[in-house]
Amino acid sequence: MFATLSDRLADTFKNLRGKGRLSEADIDATAREIRIALLEADVALPVVKQFVGAVKERARGEEVSGALNPAQQIIKIVNEELVTILGGETRRLRYAKTGPTVIMLAGLQGAGKTTLAAKLAHWLKEQGKTPILVACDLQRPNAVKQLQVNGERVGVPVFAPEPGNGVGDPVSVARASIEEAKRKLHDVVIVDTAGRLGVDAELMQQASDIRDAVQPDEVLFVVDAMIGQDAVVTAQAFLDGVGYDGVVLTKLDGDARGGAALSIASLTGKPVMFASNGEKMTDFDLFHPDRMASRILDMGDMMTLIEQAEKTFDQEQSMKAAAKLSGQGGEFTLDDFLQQMQQLRKLGSMSKIMGMLPGMGQFREQLENFDEREIDRIQAIIQSMTPAERNNPKLIDGSRRARIARGAGRQVSDVNQLVDRFFEARKMMMSMAKGGGIPGMPGMPGMGGPKRGKAKPQPKKGKGAKRSGNPAKAAQEAAKAAEKEKAAAANPFGSPAGEELDYEKAAAALDLPKDFSKFLK
Repeated sequence: MFATLSDRLADTFKNLRGKGRLSEADIDATAREIRIALLEADVALPVVKQFVGAVKERARGEEVSGALNPAQQIIKIVNEELVTILGGETRRLRYAKTGPTVIMLAGLQGAGKTTLAAKLAHWLKEQGKTPILVACDLQRPNAVKQLQVNGERVGVPVFAPEPGNGVGDPVSVARASIEEAKRKLHDVVIVDTAGRLGVDAELMQQASDIRDAVQPDEVLFVVDAMIGQDAVVTAQAFLDGVGYDGVVLTKLDGDARGGAALSIASLTGKPVMFASNGEKMTDFDLFHPDRMASRILDMGDMMTLIEQAEKTFDQEQSMKAAAKLSGQGGEFTLDDFLQQMQQLRKLGSMSKIMGMLPGMGQFREQLENFDEREIDRIQAIIQSMTPAERNNPKLIDGSRRARIARGAGRQVSDVNQLVDRFFEARKMMMSMAKGGGIPGMPGMPGMGGPKRGKAKPQPKKGKGAKRSGNPAKAAQEAAKAAEKEKAAAANPFGSPAGEELDYEKAAAALDLPKDFSKFLK
């Protein structure tokens, strides 16, 4: 969503690299480029003025003028100011001390409230809560049915005593849901309310009545991140008419400019608490301002990637694979490779995963054009192999490759490519697992391979042989040492008794070539 803003900011920072000191003109030019980038990304004008003013003020201060790398210092300032306008710190849900925690969702029609209600329920369920969904959107056709279907998908019960489609009183349903939650021991109640195509008095009145009926612990305003500047206007109207505690951004995976999402927290003073960035019920999480700022500046989001991997990956399988790669649990096979690919796929699309890595903005076009079905093709090829072939890919000769290709519906070249890449990847991963770095890159620190131009380690100098404190014993040890030195002088090869060796006889005892004895003369 923030691709345009990321690219413009990256281009701006490139112009600062290599400068040991920033002049007033450099600061003004950078501020102008940042202003244009934010305006093009649809960020509200008051927020842009505030943001650029703060960056310019800090850029003229001592923290930049005294920095060894002014360009890096400017990036640091922009990052910190982005975190500020996004809300500062991560805001978490407040739970009720007694009775069920009531969460009410409000927003316009089409913002994705009903789907988000199920996503929130699924997220709370993973946190160990027992939520219940309440269908109070009785206006939109099939809104109740949609909530019931989504509730079934995530395994959360839905309280829907009214059929909807214009029938029923949403306020009485909301009031009755609290008693239902207490009776069935649900600790969180999520109330899905009706929306409108635009802000009107009837919508505000109904939302206010539901709020008064259930006394929610949290009122969340759900906003579509793709609707542009209207998001800010709607957010302010709901804040004045109903009031809310936090904002939830939906459709963050869209291709709109999304700058309005950056404006809401700054203009309303209410933090963004959650973000939804996909169609799956698992594409939902807490909103972290610092991580979002890091993504916008193409510095990656490793913390989110690690957290998702911890939730998704099978720890036992991963430990077994790691042991095999380090040479402690057998050989890493194509079966292990396939298991790791399948676990990786559970994290989501490959383009989304790769987008969380630092510096991937320069490969955005390749990521966007990545064919997600490639993993299916790899899976088909591996599953067309026999167990013996998966355990030992070296068995796969020409005829076997042709058979595997026919079974997978692929070309023989695809099978060749997979097998060759597997061997290369296994070699690299084994080298890295053993601490050897990446093979084929000798002499690079941390990359493995022999180090050139490095002196051999010298043996440590000892402190000398210890001598006994008994004079008689010390004299005896000195005599033995003198005998050894005499024997060594008599025979440079250190024969124990100083006896002469018959070299030809010794050579004959060795299993050497017939003509080798002439080299001993």
